[in-house]
Amino acid sequence: MGQERLAGSGEDPRVAELRTAVSRLRRELAGHPVEFPDRGIAEDELAALDAMAAGGMPEIPRLRRSLLLVAGAIGSVSALAPGLREVRIAIELFGEPPRS
Repeated sequence: MGQERLAGSGEDPRVAELRTAVSRLRRELAGHPVEFPDRGIAEDELAALDAMAAGGMPEIPRLRRSLLLVAGAIGSVSALAPGLREVRIAIELFGEPPRS
């Protein structure tokens, strides 16, 4: 489940979903009029998430780490909560990282 590729595109649908969610949150953050202390951290980690998704199959532990950093950086900016939720859901599509 969740591992099928889009017909003709060759892109894993989970990666496509992640790229869409990250892109949307990046746009929302860029358009958010209020500055907050950790905005730069959120922007950097969203850029890292985008780069991981663009590279194909991202590392699940790194995805989750970036999600935590973005969530912590955005904090209580309620206007960005829906976009952050979409990113979290997209990351959850990758499942749990393998246990060592």
